[in-house]
Amino acid sequence: MMTTLRITFLAATLATAGPALAVDLTAVSFGGASKQAQVKAFYEPFAKATDNRILAGEYNGEMARVKAMVDTNSVTWNLVEVESPELARGCDEGLFVELDLERFGNPDDFIPGTFQPCGVGFFVWSTVLAYNADKLKAAPAGWSDFWDVQKFPGKRGLRKGAKYTLEFALMADGVAPAEVYDVLATPEGVDRAFAKLDQLKPHIQWWEAGAQPPQYLVSGDVVMSSAYNGRIAAVQNESNLQVVWNGGIYDFDSWAIPKGAQNQEQALEFIAFSLRPEQQKIFSDNIAYGPTHKGAVKLMDPARLPLMPTTPENIANQVAIDVTFWADYGEQLEQRFNAWAAR
Repeated sequence: MMTTLRITFLAATLATAGPALAVDLTAVSFGGASKQAQVKAFYEPFAKATDNRILAGEYNGEMARVKAMVDTNSVTWNLVEVESPELARGCDEGLFVELDLERFGNPDDFIPGTFQPCGVGFFVWSTVLAYNADKLKAAPAGWSDFWDVQKFPGKRGLRKGAKYTLEFALMADGVAPAEVYDVLATPEGVDRAFAKLDQLKPHIQWWEAGAQPPQYLVSGDVVMSSAYNGRIAAVQNESNLQVVWNGGIYDFDSWAIPKGAQNQEQALEFIAFSLRPEQQKIFSDNIAYGPTHKGAVKLMDPARLPLMPTTPENIANQVAIDVTFWADYGEQLEQRFNAWAAR
């Protein structure tokens, strides 16, 4: 009997002392060229280092999908890539797990704003004005030119949503980038933005996925479009698409863990892995989004730095997205925008 107990105890001890079982983690991103860069920089190296496989999913930022999973206790995503306003709002609404940020390193080693209560930024990107230089006789200088359909005839591409679109409308109407959120925080400012959009509405071709603007520009469906800077840089070798940094809006994309997700410890390990300078360098080598770890910049080819949204000359006349503004006003502005767009 004692021998049996000893054997049973020994077996249990060996089982607990053995390596942890590998798990599959579902990481949901915005897809396209950014996802391909994530596979090379994060997913494949992490799987090789830990045996934990990353299953890559895609979405277009619909927080309703996250909310539905959390509310019904049916969370199938382990990690989700979110923009800063959605991260802040989702954190306030209890959709994301609050993180122990100390496990991710010294905040001083990262761009300010990288660490948030429910998420960690793993790259910086900009929504910018992009155009097809083969389709225009002159280069646009900013959003006022974007609205000028007489000087620059042709369709315009804009993201189908209030965020970024309202800011661009105000800049087109003469509001200085640094004052955009002060104006937009007033009822008069909101009315002014929608009035400016009314002027352009007949010329707009809406986009929802980040891969669409470069496609529309290359095909000639539009001559100018708002676009994610990395998506344009990814096709510049085989096209004449150009970027206007003036009036761009920059933001972080962060990893968050939906509340109720399985395998949270492994998800946290993945987040920490994606913040390593050497992994972020690989990411930025594959798509022109800026690393959040300052050490990654030192590893990069200097020839690539002009493509990054955070170099001094590129960021000089850009606007940092106001996370608090969109957390406070985002829902009502998106509702008004959707009603406006449907008319």
